[in-house]
Amino acid sequence: MRTRTQPGLGELLRYVSELVDQGAEAQYRTLNLNYRARYTPVLRAIDAGAQTVTDITARTHLTQGAVSQTIALMTTDGLLARRAMDDARKSGIHLTPKGRALLKKLQPHWDVTFAAIAALEAEIGHPLRAALEATTAALEREGFAARLHAAAASAKDGQENTDAP
Repeated sequence: MRTRTQPGLGELLRYVSELVDQGAEAQYRTLNLNYRARYTPVLRAIDAGAQTVTDITARTHLTQGAVSQTIALMTTDGLLARRAMDDARKSGIHLTPKGRALLKKLQPHWDVTFAAIAALEAEIGHPLRAALEATTAALEREGFAARLHAAAASAKDGQENTDAP
């Protein structure tokens, strides 16, 4: 009989993300919305005033590549459109009428979502979002690769000390 291995951080984070996204997708279907959960951070950033990919990236925890891909999907779905900006090197992004109507429908759902997150945090007894924000800040200060290197060096030093006569 096989025993389960201890899950790693990335595995747990991906699984939690999948469970959250599955629940959100089910709720969107209940609301009769043809909507992808990955659109949420982009829509929320635009609603908060973001006008470019750079603005959206700065307001979210998404990479520029992920933002660009999501914007392309949202443009194809008719939710966003691009427009020329004063700086010819950048194009602006704005909601289409379809995007504005969707945003209006989603805002009450997002209020419910944050209430569900608060209930989850109360159930588990931990401020999950605060812990993840603190984790993000720590990893921005010192990346995981550097932490792995330090842990490997520490393990090597510990092994050398136990091997000494």
